[in-house]
Amino acid sequence: MTPKHTEHRVKSTHRSHLAAAALTRIQVLKRRSSRMALSAAVILSDDDRQKSSVSTPARATNLNRHGAVVQLNRELQVGSIVVLKNQRGTEISARVVSQLAALQGAPTYGLEFVEQDEKTQNFWGITFPTNPTNV
Repeated sequence: MTPKHTEHRVKSTHRSHLAAAALTRIQVLKRRSSRMALSAAVILSDDDRQKSSVSTPARATNLNRHGAVVQLNRELQVGSIVVLKNQRGTEISARVVSQLAALQGAPTYGLEFVEQDEKTQNFWGITFPTNPTNV
Protein backbone atom coordinates (compact mmCIF):
# COMPACT_ATOMS: atom_id res chain seq x y z
CA MET A 1 0.00 0.00 0.00
CA THR A 2 1.39 3.39 -0.89
CA PRO A 3 1.49 6.27 1.58
CA LYS A 4 -1.06 8.13 -0.57
CA HIS A 5 -3.68 5.41 0.03
CA THR A 6 -2.96 5.37 3.77
CA GLU A 7 -3.32 9.16 3.97
CA HIS A 8 -6.67 9.01 2.15
CA ARG A 9 -7.97 6.35 4.57
CA VAL A 10 -6.87 8.41 7.60
CA LYS A 11 -8.56 11.56 6.24
CA SER A 12 -11.73 9.61 5.46
CA THR A 13 -11.82 8.08 8.95
CA HIS A 14 -11.19 11.50 10.52
CA ARG A 15 -14.09 12.98 8.51
CA SER A 16 -16.36 10.15 9.68
CA HIS A 17 -15.51 10.87 13.32
CA LEU A 18 -16.12 14.59 12.82
CA ALA A 19 -19.50 13.90 11.21
CA ALA A 20 -20.50 11.58 14.08
CA ALA A 21 -19.47 14.20 16.65
CA ALA A 22 -21.47 16.89 14.83
CA LEU A 23 -24.53 14.61 14.71
CA THR A 24 -24.22 13.95 18.44
CA ARG A 25 -24.11 17.71 19.15
CA ILE A 26 -27.23 18.23 17.01
CA GLN A 27 -29.04 15.42 18.84
CA VAL A 28 -28.17 16.98 22.21
CA LEU A 29 -29.55 20.34 21.06
CA LYS A 30 -32.80 18.67 19.95
CA ARG A 31 -33.38 16.81 23.23
CA ARG A 32 -36.81 17.35 24.74
CA SER A 33 -35.38 17.53 28.25
CA SER A 34 -32.04 17.66 30.01
CA ARG A 35 -30.39 14.44 31.08
CA MET A 36 -29.37 13.97 34.67
CA ALA A 37 -26.25 11.96 35.38
CA LEU A 38 -28.05 9.96 38.05
CA SER A 39 -28.64 6.27 38.46
CA ALA A 40 -31.73 4.43 39.69
CA ALA A 41 -32.56 0.80 40.32
CA VAL A 42 -35.64 -0.36 38.42
CA ILE A 43 -37.40 -3.60 37.55
CA LEU A 44 -37.96 -4.04 33.81
CA SER A 45 -40.77 -6.38 32.73
CA ASP A 46 -41.67 -7.60 29.27
CA ASP A 47 -42.54 -10.77 27.37
CA ASP A 48 -39.75 -13.07 26.25
CA ARG A 49 -39.70 -14.98 22.93
CA GLN A 50 -42.05 -17.63 24.38
CA LYS A 51 -44.53 -14.85 25.36
CA SER A 52 -43.84 -15.43 29.07
CA SER A 53 -43.63 -12.39 31.34
CA VAL A 54 -40.08 -11.76 32.56
CA SER A 55 -39.04 -9.26 35.24
CA THR A 56 -35.38 -8.30 35.47
CA PRO A 57 -33.53 -5.94 37.81
CA ALA A 58 -31.95 -3.14 35.79
CA ARG A 59 -29.97 0.06 36.25
CA ALA A 60 -31.37 3.27 34.73
CA THR A 61 -28.89 6.08 34.03
CA ASN A 62 -28.94 9.39 32.17
CA LEU A 63 -32.43 10.02 33.52
CA ASN A 64 -34.67 12.59 31.83
CA ARG A 65 -38.34 13.55 31.78
CA HIS A 66 -38.98 11.33 28.77
CA GLY A 67 -37.02 8.19 29.62
CA ALA A 68 -33.53 6.92 30.37
CA VAL A 69 -30.72 4.65 29.35
CA VAL A 70 -31.23 1.20 30.90
CA GLN A 71 -28.62 -1.48 31.47
CA LEU A 72 -29.67 -5.07 32.19
CA ASN A 73 -28.39 -8.61 31.79
CA ARG A 74 -30.53 -9.72 28.85
CA GLU A 75 -31.43 -8.68 25.32
CA LEU A 76 -34.40 -6.50 24.39
CA GLN A 77 -36.01 -5.97 21.00
CA VAL A 78 -35.77 -2.41 19.64
CA GLY A 79 -39.32 -1.14 19.15
CA SER A 80 -40.81 -3.33 21.88
CA ILE A 81 -42.80 -1.98 24.82
CA VAL A 82 -41.58 -2.76 28.34
CA VAL A 83 -42.79 -1.83 31.81
CA LEU A 84 -40.48 -0.05 34.26
CA LYS A 85 -41.13 -0.21 37.99
CA ASN A 86 -39.32 2.26 40.24
CA GLN A 87 -38.38 1.82 43.91
CA ARG A 88 -41.65 3.50 45.01
CA GLY A 89 -43.65 0.85 43.13
CA THR A 90 -44.82 3.12 40.30
CA GLU A 91 -45.06 1.33 36.95
CA ILE A 92 -44.81 2.99 33.55
CA SER A 93 -44.70 1.75 29.94
CA ALA A 94 -41.65 2.58 27.85
CA ARG A 95 -40.56 1.90 24.28
CA VAL A 96 -37.09 0.53 23.49
CA VAL A 97 -35.85 3.13 20.98
CA SER A 98 -32.22 2.06 20.54
CA GLN A 99 -29.59 -0.45 21.51
CA LEU A 100 -26.43 1.28 22.68
CA ALA A 101 -22.94 -0.04 23.20
CA ALA A 102 -22.73 -2.47 26.09
CA LEU A 103 -21.56 -0.95 29.36
CA GLN A 104 -19.43 -3.22 31.53
CA GLY A 105 -20.51 -6.17 29.40
CA ALA A 106 -24.26 -5.66 29.91
CA PRO A 107 -26.65 -4.76 27.06
CA THR A 108 -27.70 -1.11 27.23
CA TYR A 109 -30.82 0.47 25.69
CA GLY A 110 -32.36 3.89 25.23
CA LEU A 111 -35.97 3.94 26.47
CA GLU A 112 -38.67 6.59 26.11
CA PHE A 113 -41.89 6.70 28.09
CA VAL A 114 -44.92 5.82 25.97
CA GLU A 115 -47.21 8.32 27.72
CA GLN A 116 -46.21 11.86 28.62
CA ASP A 117 -48.38 12.73 31.61
CA GLU A 118 -48.06 13.63 35.28
CA LYS A 119 -47.16 10.04 36.15
CA THR A 120 -44.14 10.18 33.81
CA GLN A 121 -43.14 13.64 35.04
CA ASN A 122 -42.78 12.29 38.58
CA PHE A 123 -41.54 8.77 37.79
CA TRP A 124 -37.92 9.43 38.76
CA GLY A 125 -38.84 11.44 41.86
CA ILE A 126 -36.67 14.41 40.87
CA THR A 127 -37.23 17.82 39.33
CA PHE A 128 -35.54 18.35 35.99
CA PRO A 129 -34.14 21.73 34.96
CA THR A 130 -35.90 23.54 32.15
CA ASN A 131 -34.20 22.87 28.80
CA PRO A 132 -33.42 26.38 27.43
CA THR A 133 -33.63 25.19 23.81
CA ASN A 134 -37.26 24.11 24.33
CA VAL A 135 -38.62 27.10 26.25
